[in-house]
Amino acid sequence: MNWFSKLLEKNTTAKKPSPKVVPPDPAHPASQSPNSAASKPSASHRQALTVAQLKKFAPLRDLDDAALSSLPHLSLAYAKGAIIFTLGQPTSSVLYLLAGQLSMQPDSESRYQIDADSTLANLPLNSGSRCGATATALSDVRVLEIPIQLNRLWTDKSQESANCVELVDIQLPEPINGSRFFNSFAQAYRENKLRLPSLPDVALKLKDAVQKDIGIRGAADIIQLDPPIVAKLIQVANSPLYATEIPINNCHDAVARIGLNATRNLVMGISMKQLFSCTDPELMKGMQALWKNSLYVSSLSFVLAQECSNINPEDALLGGLIADIGAIPLLHFAEQFPDGGPSFQELKTALPYLRGPVGVLMLHTLGFPEQLGNIPHQAENWLYDSGPELTMTDIVILAKLHSYFGSGNARDLPYINSIPSYSKLNHGKLNPDFSLMVLKKAQNRVNAAMRLLS
Repeated sequence: MNWFSKLLEKNTTAKKPSPKVVPPDPAHPASQSPNSAASKPSASHRQALTVAQLKKFAPLRDLDDAALSSLPHLSLAYAKGAIIFTLGQPTSSVLYLLAGQLSMQPDSESRYQIDADSTLANLPLNSGSRCGATATALSDVRVLEIPIQLNRLWTDKSQESANCVELVDIQLPEPINGSRFFNSFAQAYRENKLRLPSLPDVALKLKDAVQKDIGIRGAADIIQLDPPIVAKLIQVANSPLYATEIPINNCHDAVARIGLNATRNLVMGISMKQLFSCTDPELMKGMQALWKNSLYVSSLSFVLAQECSNINPEDALLGGLIADIGAIPLLHFAEQFPDGGPSFQELKTALPYLRGPVGVLMLHTLGFPEQLGNIPHQAENWLYDSGPELTMTDIVILAKLHSYFGSGNARDLPYINSIPSYSKLNHGKLNPDFSLMVLKKAQNRVNAAMRLLS
């Protein structure tokens, strides 16, 4: 019985170029109150889409043909002007646009449009437990409806891979499957022959000591064995993130101000910088770019946790920092490859397929906390649904998505209000205007968080 069979048992019935932003129109239905009632479909019937048609949609494209051919789904028809769903509306379905055009009004001052022939129509209109926007038909439309249990089971399937620390073969996609380099890398991974760098003794000793309820004095005694880390901690303690009117000038007071758990995470983060290093000039530039991006994702995770959740910001800081840790063994392997490995750009293209299993292995080897272990695997799994409560993985997913905004890598990414992690934020506080509002408001904290790990 495959992982998807449970869904059939329970449900036998039924930056991309920046999105087109349309100013709000008080006369437009999408500008109505979020409490406006959704319209009933004018027609509803079982839609016998072919396997090829269903594979157009994410994450359906990753299911096997047998599961897709048995997938229960409905086609809902709506007339022009109908409200498909409203902002904040609870839902038990995942919806996709099959035909027509929709106006989406999230919790922001602007709205956007989705056309059935666009690549964004391949992503869910909503995938959380509540809708992140009000959807209004700008033409006659057809919508595909699938039970929301799909998200839970898709997450379970994805989580099985993340939790597996056994060295199984990496599934290489077609573009790199014929490459001698990537086949050699997959073999080295399978045979446990990858070069996995280690953290400094101070970081490992402190991590173990904090788990044994060591006091501030004991933590300071360990940290003082590494003067560069001491200097960085004092800098952090005096940064805008923690500073008061009284400056800190010694390790003990720095640990006392920052806190034991936060100190442990910061020391781990500071120590990680040395992992992003190699001798090849081109690959070193790539390592530096990855480190800078990791700092940015880490900073965004800190701000998001502080502004929109009950997640400890220092924990989120470390969670964001290790999201791309799986790239390190890949670049080291390329540096050592006898006949010259691929360019950094080729390695970067392959990273989405390799970062998960390699990152999980590396975190397991380094002894990172279990709660961080699945972050490399799930950090860009936009449809990941950890359950009803917001988790650190959700924070990192949101930070990762934000890190692409305004860049050429934003093409075909989902709107943030359509992913499961968004629906669990405190009071829906985060909205598509976050990059212009909260980030601007918290820019000093973002910069400070980046500086303390630079």
